[in-house]
Amino acid sequence: MALSVLPFPLGPFPSLSLSSRLFDFCCLCLCLSVIPMAWMVYISLEIAIAVACCLGNVMVVWAVQMRRSLRQPTFCFVVSLAVADFLVGAVAVPLAVLVDGWVCTSFHVCLAVSCVVLVLTQASVLSLLAIAVDRYLRVRIPLRYKQMATQRRSWAAVALCWLVSCFLGFPPLFGWHNGSPGGAPSSANSTVIECTFLAVVSLPYMVYFNYFGCILLPLLAMTVLYALVFHNLRVRLRREPASPSVSAFAEPQGGSRAFYERERRLASSLALVLVLFAVCWMPLHIMNCALLFSRGGGPDDDDHDDGAVSQGAFYAGILLSHANSAVNPVVYALRIRKIREAYTEIWRQCFLCRHKRQRRRNSDVWQGGLPGSHETGSSPVPASAQASRL
Repeated sequence: MALSVLPFPLGPFPSLSLSSRLFDFCCLCLCLSVIPMAWMVYISLEIAIAVACCLGNVMVVWAVQMRRSLRQPTFCFVVSLAVADFLVGAVAVPLAVLVDGWVCTSFHVCLAVSCVVLVLTQASVLSLLAIAVDRYLRVRIPLRYKQMATQRRSWAAVALCWLVSCFLGFPPLFGWHNGSPGGAPSSANSTVIECTFLAVVSLPYMVYFNYFGCILLPLLAMTVLYALVFHNLRVRLRREPASPSVSAFAEPQGGSRAFYERERRLASSLALVLVLFAVCWMPLHIMNCALLFSRGGGPDDDDHDDGAVSQGAFYAGILLSHANSAVNPVVYALRIRKIREAYTEIWRQCFLCRHKRQRRRNSDVWQGGLPGSHETGSSPVPASAQASRL
């Protein structure tokens, strides 16, 4: 009777000994204990990435707002990228965990939640593209750039990037999706499904439209733009004589070597952000391609054999793509001196000054609690002297 708790009956396996059955039961228990542990590790990593995304990108926005020297058109797009990365940690990561079979919702609610993740990804790509265009114009036409790239135009370009991101991320809501389960589109709103990303978002949309059209083409364009930027800077630096007396923050007056050196350092830092974005996002999209082409590559192929890509590899790709949003603030701190100085100033204002104020408050309370102390600063009178006066 003690063995009746086994998940499989003992009777149908007469050829197996009791020790073999107990061994199988121990293996099964081990597997059941490993799966929750893997989920705990995954959720813990997602929470850590979300917290890092939120804190780091708030620091970026705060640094740009604090330093007037950072209020340049380029850093308007850096703020746009930081806002997108912040929303990845605050919105996309929780939704990604939620849209993984944890809840049962209607088909279109699950689809709308999945599209939010696509919009934020597209906003990051377009912000990176805007940064690359801005860097190219800054180097190609430095004298006209200051007249063209005003704060108002830069923020208008940021708004355009987010508007285009919505147009590129929400097409699944207007029909390009996997359809209602059971083949009844009219009941899609009322059908309750186990909400997972690939259950509602069309894999051909993710590969042909989102990856090839909305991510890969902008990445190629950005690669060409940065190649032109570095080529232009190399040519101009060869022509310009060394002029150490020119300020590194001055505008070019007929050409300035210090100006182009500074532009090369900034372009290298922003190009590194682009490289990290490609490295972090490419594995997930390549796995989507492998999954689609293993099914035949057709939009109407209903063979859902996921053997081409393991589930663990997918989760690793998701974690890597989310981690990209937490890496950018670290890159800014390591590569851009003004942002690093702003980080240090924020740290002093928020933590060191608060600690000093707390110490001063504790000191005032201690001094105010001394017996016989007054606002005039008179020293306390000993108790023996008070007794002698009486």
